Amino acid sequence: MSDTPQAGILSCPLPLQNYPRVLLAHGGGGTLMHTLIQNIFAETFRSEQQEADHDAARLDLEGGTIAFTTDSFVVHPLFFPGGDIGSLAVHGTVNDLCMAGATPRYLSCGFIIEEGLEMETLYAVAKSMKAAADEAGVQIVTGDTKVVDRGKGDGIFINTAGVGVIPDGRRIAPDLVRPGDAILVNGDLGRHGMAIMAARESLGFEATITSDSAALNSLIGELMDSGIEIHCMRDLTRGGLVSALNEIAGSAKRSIEVQEAGIRVQPDVAALAEVLGIDPMYVANEGRFALFLPDADVDKALAIMNKHPKGEGSVRVGTVLEDGEGRVSLKSRFGPSRILPMISGEQLPRIC
Repeated sequence: MSDTPQAGILSCPLPLQNYPRVLLAHGGGGTLMHTLIQNIFAETFRSEQQEADHDAARLDLEGGTIAFTTDSFVVHPLFFPGGDIGSLAVHGTVNDLCMAGATPRYLSCGFIIEEGLEMETLYAVAKSMKAAADEAGVQIVTGDTKVVDRGKGDGIFINTAGVGVIPDGRRIAPDLVRPGDAILVNGDLGRHGMAIMAARESLGFEATITSDSAALNSLIGELMDSGIEIHCMRDLTRGGLVSALNEIAGSAKRSIEVQEAGIRVQPDVAALAEVLGIDPMYVANEGRFALFLPDADVDKALAIMNKHPKGEGSVRVGTVLEDGEGRVSLKSRFGPSRILPMISGEQLPRIC
């Protein structure tokens, strides 16, 4: 039996003449993934509860407002400098809830395990998830386990879902971004993606690049409790800083200017990125986020961020402009500017 829908029953909104089958690049955080999500999933599952262009849904229930998110993790190798697939799953889900202004509370975890995976490896992943959850102050309360045939699961895949509480009156979203808003980032860029690549390919660099993977809820909690007016937040995962800013610029219908002088990249990360021909601003992070807030609150926010262990090296990287074209540009140290488009596909597969 063919797996193709019968003619006349379903008309796919994607340009099938260009992409008749899913590509690896459709999961890469760029324009192909954005098109896939918007034209198939968002359109098909559209509901009043969807929060436009957010990593978590905002749900108004009888007892209050919650954020609800889900994510899947397929990283290779399973263990890398600075983390592993277990801690990464917890950090990524916690951070998605934080970006919606929620206090993370509960997680689920679903394991898809390949036959033949060593029990010691599975136990190490589970223990790592537990330690990461304890550190973030969340509980893993439900889950599921499936085992697939040898050679069809690449060790282990993990799916998580998370629930967090949003206080009354708090709303953080791309449509709140305003002209003149400052954009802050809580540290250097590109370490997670480059750590994965260095570990995967055994590139033999003298220095070990360590992932920035971390749960950000304690830092974001301090910012939200400080009285700072936060308009929007976005974690800088697949597609890195540039993809995140392009998503927000498009949603807010405002252009963004990034200052090259504000971008921080560790020398070993910059060196490996240059070898691979990759711009660190497009590389995934797992402990970095962009914060949009009024210019008047910048000094207070940076003071809080730089005092926190997850915010050391925080800096202003850009400004929201008046025009409504939704573009992202980079102003170089020497004056000229250039457009920073969203990548089309996948630079570094299997990194989260």
